[in-house]
Amino acid sequence: MPDPGPARGTPPADLLGDDELDSPKDECGVFGVFAPGEEVARLTYFGLYALQHRGQESAGIAASSGRRIVVHKDMGLVNQVFTDTGLAALEGHLSVGHCRYSTTGASSWVNAQPQYRETLTGGGLALGHNGNLVNTAELARELDVPSGNDSEIMASLLAREVDVSLEEAIVRTAPRLKGAFSVIVMDEERLHAFRDPNGVRPLQIGRLPAGGWVVASETAALDIVGAVYVRDVAPGEVVTIDGNGLHSRRFAPPNPTFCLFEWVYLARPDHRQDGGSVLYARRSMGRQLAREAPVDADIVIPVPEAGRDAAAGYAAESGLPFADGLVKNRYVGRTFIQPTQSLRQLGIKLKLSPVREIVEGRRLVVVDDSIVRGNTARQLVAMLREAGAAEVHLRITSPPIKHPCYYGIDMATRAELVGADLEVEEIRDFIGCDSLHYISLNGLIASTPHQREKLCTACFSGEYPIPVPGEHEQLAQIKFDFSETM
Repeated sequence: MPDPGPARGTPPADLLGDDELDSPKDECGVFGVFAPGEEVARLTYFGLYALQHRGQESAGIAASSGRRIVVHKDMGLVNQVFTDTGLAALEGHLSVGHCRYSTTGASSWVNAQPQYRETLTGGGLALGHNGNLVNTAELARELDVPSGNDSEIMASLLAREVDVSLEEAIVRTAPRLKGAFSVIVMDEERLHAFRDPNGVRPLQIGRLPAGGWVVASETAALDIVGAVYVRDVAPGEVVTIDGNGLHSRRFAPPNPTFCLFEWVYLARPDHRQDGGSVLYARRSMGRQLAREAPVDADIVIPVPEAGRDAAAGYAAESGLPFADGLVKNRYVGRTFIQPTQSLRQLGIKLKLSPVREIVEGRRLVVVDDSIVRGNTARQLVAMLREAGAAEVHLRITSPPIKHPCYYGIDMATRAELVGADLEVEEIRDFIGCDSLHYISLNGLIASTPHQREKLCTACFSGEYPIPVPGEHEQLAQIKFDFSETM
């Protein structure tokens, strides 16, 4: 049986970091280690630290020394969940770690990961998942359990397989999963990683100096533990790591459609993916936006932190000076921005502060990654005008988000999307800026290493690479009510 972890208690919601006030949130970060002789739990802790931006609601680590799996998980940030004493109790030669932001299933201890299950053969497994299944309800009916948490259902399906190894259970089960899934799962002796045939969410393999193996959502997490990037887990592949090394099997042919929004916002800027640098891609987006939407202005400022690299690119291409005209308070959490509109507006003021000496009397180009609801942009423009800005020109390094994401980003209904029913000029009028321009979809794609057919553009184009069942499509048809949402 696993260690049940700390007392459930009340989640420290007031301390949960909200990376950007009005940007989409990714669901999770996953990290796994197979390294006999190393402190695998501590390596996993550092890896999760590097992936904290991918999920701030809960964190957990499972570890095994070959006899049993021990799990420790709780609500909160990585450094709130784990202490030195707690990490020391997670002994073993392999581990799986997870940090979560809920897009399906409630934000609660029971939904925190890794998910642990006892198998029908008497062993155990612990699973961490980044992504979102679109056939969760169908699978839940098959298992005769309540639907809602796709990771829990995935773990239960694997645990039900009898008389086969966990690797074989994955090969049998994975073809039945529909949606986006980058998964790391362990039994008492082996580490496994598998990825959906479309490869929507990233998953990379690295090698430690002493010969151990690491699997992580981003290369930044490999870097922090000193692992050298080896390759990606391929779409439709199962990788198994044990004392004999790494070997691979396929459960489906690859049909890559990587998430375009990973390049825009979700990934850390020091992440490297598919032969390209996220940082340089974002600078390229800024340059492209400057070519597509030039404006007479005095200075370029980013909305920190997401807009920084793109703003640098815009400034370089336009010849305008770059400056930090907004200061971000990193210690303001979700408590200040969730309950009511008035508190959300207060939260924005607490989170971002204009630097009057930079913005006063100047015509500003303000660069950000996206607009989801429009509340933050509207308040931000008002704050800049109050600080004396002569003009505010908003430039966005993604096209208008018009469609829900069902593959692991927290924007699952049309009612959340200001771009769903409004034209750009209507959005500009609501936000109150002097001009508003989004990068074109073709311009955004050209800033990445990929061709369009290798990317998921569903949130921009409505072209879903993985069919979405009717129950999800019904959510997308919820009519956008501008007056209520804003």
